[in-house]
Amino acid sequence: MPMELTEAGQAEDLPFLNGEPMDCQEACAGCASNYPEPMQVDLASSCKQEQPIFTTRAHVFQIDPTTKKNWVPASKQAVTVSYFYDSTRNSYRIISVDGAKVIINSTITPNMTFTKTSQKFGQWADSRANTVFGLGFASEQQLSKFAEKFQEVKEAARLARDKSQEKIETSSNHSQESGRDTPSSTRASSVNGTDDEKASHGEPPDDHLKNENDKLKTALAQSSMNVKKWENELQTLRESNARLSVALQESAASVEQWKLQFLACKEENDQLRNKIEELETQCIEINKEKERNANLSLRLQELEVELQEKELELEDLGKRGEIVPQLMSECESVTEKLQAAEKKNKDLEEKVRTLRMDFEESKHRQGHLKTELKHFLDVLDGKIDELHEFRQGLSKLGVDN
Repeated sequence: MPMELTEAGQAEDLPFLNGEPMDCQEACAGCASNYPEPMQVDLASSCKQEQPIFTTRAHVFQIDPTTKKNWVPASKQAVTVSYFYDSTRNSYRIISVDGAKVIINSTITPNMTFTKTSQKFGQWADSRANTVFGLGFASEQQLSKFAEKFQEVKEAARLARDKSQEKIETSSNHSQESGRDTPSSTRASSVNGTDDEKASHGEPPDDHLKNENDKLKTALAQSSMNVKKWENELQTLRESNARLSVALQESAASVEQWKLQFLACKEENDQLRNKIEELETQCIEINKEKERNANLSLRLQELEVELQEKELELEDLGKRGEIVPQLMSECESVTEKLQAAEKKNKDLEEKVRTLRMDFEESKHRQGHLKTELKHFLDVLDGKIDELHEFRQGLSKLGVDN
């Protein structure tokens, strides 16, 4: 799993072996006690004889010694990680120091392998320290350079081991040849000279052979010890590889489980998104209905105003109709103006007739407007009830979500 690094140097997403990522803040509290004994040595004296050949910066992690699955951060921030070459021992080491604490002291052997587990994370197993180191880099280029340097140093360590084995084989062959030549030289000295001559000519070759034999014995003893050590390292590497294989299988199973959970969450997310789109469509329709209801309310108010104006006009017409009896009495008293009064009376009767017709028509309109108003009020109450039920449904759906 890739690990992204921020500018502050904190790991946003840590690598894992069993499918469960570790948190830096949770793991740093106990990481100081998890380092094996070889990591607590003082490198001041040894580093004086070694020269750095490559240096970079990275976050350092170690495998959890108890579970052998989770990563434990060895540094709270990015630290310096360097390759060192020891010319006296002809060996290479990876060393990293955080303040006064040594967090990596790994001697590179030809059997080691540096594995890139992601674009910015790599790891290797150290059988001597009985642990697995992990490095998180800020970029993929830094990881590639570190891996290339690891391969170069590993090849150099292999060549150094082959040269040492060749020297041991050459010295052993030389000792065997010297052992075969020794009896003939002693026989020649005993034949060709006296005892004094044997003493004077035989002692330097014997001392030289003894020294050579002692050196060969020491080299053979050291080579046998190295063979046992390499056998132990090989066994440790096999056990480590077996543990890593089991952890890799577990991580693969966890990845499949996470994939299934991710697909289920994705389907649920799609369903919720569709429901949200449907609700948004319904909300748009409700807003349109609200606008229609508001327009109907305004139209209703306008009709009420017009109805009031018509009622005022009817009252005026009623007052005008009360003048007709007075005119009739004046017509009876005034005979001289009878014809004019009759004409006026006819005119007034026609006006009264038209006024009555207007009154009946306005009354009919008033009844029709009241009927329409009642119908609009019923429709408005139904829409309000539907809106209330829809709002209750929305609130219930929000609680369920």
